Amino acid sequence: MSNPSPHAPASPTGADPVLNAYRKSIDNIDAALIHMLAERFRITQAVGEYKAKVTLPPADPDREAKQIERLRRLSEDADLDPEFSEKFLRFIIDEVIRHHEKARDSA
Repeated sequence: MSNPSPHAPASPTGADPVLNAYRKSIDNIDAALIHMLAERFRITQAVGEYKAKVTLPPADPDREAKQIERLRRLSEDADLDPEFSEKFLRFIIDEVIRHHEKARDSA
């Protein structure tokens, strides 16, 4: 019978303590991301309601461009792919604009 390789896949029971520790950290970060996004959307919902009330447009392309550029710089400083960061932020901005349009349409 041969000895298992040190690089062999972990057992399906999930008994690899190193992998489990990494996964626990990832799970904690994912939870924090969800809470941060929820808070961000609570604030942007209030912005959307305000914009609807004072008849401002749902989108602000100048602000969006500045935010994207700012977050691209932060991404570079954090050694995170700026393209990924921009796609992620664009996804969030598009969703916020959709919410703002909904607030405008129901005002």
